Amino acid sequence: MRSFIGLTVNDAMTRPVTTLAPDATVAELEGLFERYDYNSFPVVERGQLVGIVTKFDFLRNFIFTSDTVLPHYDELMQRRVGEIMRRQVATVDPELALTRVLQMMVDMTIKSFPVVSSSRVVGIISREDVIRALRRAVNSG
Repeated sequence: MRSFIGLTVNDAMTRPVTTLAPDATVAELEGLFERYDYNSFPVVERGQLVGIVTKFDFLRNFIFTSDTVLPHYDELMQRRVGEIMRRQVATVDPELALTRVLQMMVDMTIKSFPVVSSSRVVGIISREDVIRALRRAVNSG
């Protein structure tokens, strides 16, 4: 466990990170979820992080209320990621202690954070990354 305490986001994050542009379609997003089985993707425009889109956001796209007319599935799949993404994004620095990220994940119930350095997305840190790092630290003695 002691070796886990010394780890940073940089030691455990997934890179390179797969990102989407805000003008990508929901159908393209679905393809990425199927291909990578990630929970979220950072949304980047002109090299800058502008949002994040999660599986929850994807599913929310299909909710019907009394205020909405039943849209056609194909129409929903052609919506733009920029329409369904979250613009408020919690990010972490690559040098942040992994123990701090673990605490943030638990406190905020967030499954992953984009890793940003010098205003650029350089990776993503997920629960799975933290679990792998913890396992490696315990197994290494």
